Order: sequence, then C-alpha cells, then structure tokens
Amino acid sequence: MSKKITIEPVTRVEGHGKVTILMDDKLNVTQSRLHIVEFRGFERFVQGRPYWEAPVLVQRLCGICPVSHHLAAAKALDVIVGAGTGKGLTPTGEKMRRLMHYGQFFQSHALHFFHLSAPDFLFGIDGDPAIRNIIGIALTNPSLAVQGVMMRKFGQEIIRATAGKKIHGTGAIPGGINKSLSQAEVDEFLKGADPLNADKMVAWAQEALDFFKSYYHANKDFIDGFAHFPSNHLSLVRDDGALDLYHGRLRAVDAEGKRILNDIDYQEYTNYIEEEVRHWSYMKFPYLKHLGKEKGWYRVGPLARLNTCDFIPSPLAQAEFEQYKALTGGKPNNYCLHMHYARLIETLHAAEVIRDLLNDPDIMGDNLVTKGTKQAEGVGLVEAPRGTLFHHYRINEDDQIVMANLIVSTTNNNEPMNRSVNQVANKIMTGKEVITEGMMNAVEVAIRAYDPCLSCATHALGKMPLEITLVNERNEVIDRKLKH
Repeated sequence: MSKKITIEPVTRVEGHGKVTILMDDKLNVTQSRLHIVEFRGFERFVQGRPYWEAPVLVQRLCGICPVSHHLAAAKALDVIVGAGTGKGLTPTGEKMRRLMHYGQFFQSHALHFFHLSAPDFLFGIDGDPAIRNIIGIALTNPSLAVQGVMMRKFGQEIIRATAGKKIHGTGAIPGGINKSLSQAEVDEFLKGADPLNADKMVAWAQEALDFFKSYYHANKDFIDGFAHFPSNHLSLVRDDGALDLYHGRLRAVDAEGKRILNDIDYQEYTNYIEEEVRHWSYMKFPYLKHLGKEKGWYRVGPLARLNTCDFIPSPLAQAEFEQYKALTGGKPNNYCLHMHYARLIETLHAAEVIRDLLNDPDIMGDNLVTKGTKQAEGVGLVEAPRGTLFHHYRINEDDQIVMANLIVSTTNNNEPMNRSVNQVANKIMTGKEVITEGMMNAVEVAIRAYDPCLSCATHALGKMPLEITLVNERNEVIDRKLKH
C-alpha cells in the first residue's frame, strides 16, 4: 500500500493549494501533484454585465495583481470599441497604461522577492520557520527589509496616481484612460525626498539584483541543482523581439531556443493554444495545439520572458541580461531558481521604464480616449508579473458580455509547477521515513519560485491548516506534522 504525504496549504503564495506525494512500500516517491482546491467562476460572473464594467469587475480576482487583470480586460475591450491593434490608443492613453503596468511589476516583484523568497535564501530552506519570514529579515537585516517595503510602496503610489487607487483602480477604460498626471504628481515621483523617487528606485533595484548575484555565486551548486528540467517557454515580445511587458506578439521557444510559435497575433490565440482538464485540480493545463498535450506545455513568467526575448530595451537591465544569458551560453535557461534572478532583472527594467515615462510629457496630455468601429469580440494580453495573461470577451447587440475566457499566468505554469514539485519530492523524500519541516518547505520553495497566484487561477473561499501525514502500508500513521 502506498504512503501519502499532504502539504496543505502551500505557504507564502497568494491563494490556497495543496500538494500530495505518494510513496510505495520501499519509500520511493511514485507520484506528486499540486492540487488547486479553489474554484474560480469569474468567466460566468461577468456574463450579462455591460462590457465596460469588465476592467473593474475582473480585478476582484485578486488583491495582489488587480492591475494586470484591469489592463488585460481593457485591452480586450479596446478591440471591441475599435481602438485595438489597428487604430491604437492615444499617446497619453498608451503611456499612462504602461506607467500603471510597470508600477505594478515593480511593486509585485519587490513583494515576492523581499517578503516571500528572500527568507529562504537568508535563513536556509530548513531554517527556523519562526524567523524565516519578513519579520526575521527585519530583525536581522533591517536595511534590506526597509528597502523591500519602500520599493513596494513606490510601485503602489505609481498605481494610485495612474489608476485612482492602489488596489482595484478605475484608470483604464475601453479605448484609453480616464486621467493623466499633473506636473505636481510627476515632480513628486521624480524629485521626491529619498527614498521615494525614481532615481532611488533604480539604484535599489540594482542593489537587490547585486544581492542575489552575490548569493548565487556563493551558492551556485544549490541554485543550479535544486530543480531544473527542459521546457518550452512562451511570452509576448515586441515586434523587434524586445522584452515588452504591456504589448506585443506571442512567441514560444523550446528548451534549445528553437522557435515553436513565431510571433503570432494574439487575437488568434485559440488557433494555437488549448486547455486540458484533469480530474484532480480545478486549474487547467494549457498546451500548444500543434505539439500536443505531452510535448506542448510551456512555462511563462520572468524565466520564460528572458528566454524568448532578444534584448531588453533599457540600458542597465540589458547589461544584466547579457550577463544572465552568458550563464547558459545564450541558450534558454531551464533552472527553476533562476526565476528569481530573471525577476530581479525585470524589476530593474521596470524601474528604468518608470523613470523614462515620468520624463515623457505625454503622460500629462489631455487626449485620453479613442474609438472606432465596434466589434463583437476582442482579446487582450499583457505580461503579468507571473506570466502571460489572456482575457477574451464576446458581446451581444445589447452590449452585454456573453462569453469570457481567462487564461491566467499561474494556469499557464500549471504543468511546470507540477514537474518542479515532482523533481524536488523525488530528490529529498525518497527513502525518508520521517518528515521534516525543511522537506516540506523545499517542496514549497519549488512552487514559490513561480510566484503563483492561486486565487487568480481559481476562486473560492476557504481556510486550511498545513498538515502532512505519513502512513505505512498498513495505513498506520508513522509521522504527522501540523502547522496553523
């Protein structure tokens, strides 16, 4: 009889999920799965609502990345109101949205690295859980903790100024934006007292990246050996192949860097991407149709974006990108924990873009909205902090939404997260009779690298403790760990 280990919920991620690991009577791991136990019903919730409500409604999917859903929905509705990829937004509308979006990236990446991931690096995967958190960082490395808090605050203030609120704003509307910035607001971000100004954020983003690089060079064997496997990678890229977090064409490469999706118009994504349903999770498993379920799955997010793009269009981040690519000889990087490295390069890029946009007079313009010939259907994509985010809507003659399909970043990463869990579980649990907290956390570290947002991928209410139980072939409990 097999033994079953359950990790419930996975901690230091957004939302609720659990991991089950099965072992045979010789203590070999035979199966491991990441279960998403919440149910998301937003595709149904929005049906029947006027289409212009969608950018505000869908933000309620999540309090961590509402801006991403806000903008993806707005971009889909740009197509519906005739201001999509053909006509385009006004310069002020486009740049204000970009400023909002890069502010979201900056605060979200700072939150993930400093609050959720850095404790594992500073205190070790099997360190004391009482201090392996942001409070522990504040007590042992207060300057690093302050840096993380203030970086996130700056990004949130950018969101407030562009969207109207830090969480669940209303700045983006179909065809554009409902406000621009004043000179006073721009001056506050550019010339504000330290540390809340754009120059300081660029410097701190560079320091955070230097911190990780130092850790990596001192712990290279651990970072490179933790979890790695070949995969496909998918993201948006700009028309010239540059990293673009707000808009572009869909590109995918395989583990060797060969193009397997060649810069296609994302309005046609249904011709290329399918979603598989499995009975043990509420979250679907997307894959590229022409490669099939077995070979067509892919990763999204920071690691994927730096594998698919040709260059980064900001000088400091580009210099870091060149060093990063040299680690794998220019080939795609398939090391799970290098996602933190890639995420911090993006953080630096976001800081540079924010500073550039704040120096652009268009963000103080008054031409905010454009419209054209109304369409019945539209698709909007952005690169959310966690990866490529799809919003797809269809409306009827009464302007009501009659179909909505969302493929969120974490859903795109479902298969690779499961493979990461399986690889780590096999490595650290095979042959072990006693469960340690460090073993549990190692599995969570593999998931945490993807910065999953489980509430976006599904949606339901619930509160669950963390409990792992190990039983023998006679179904007798031989070890149990419980964490509230």
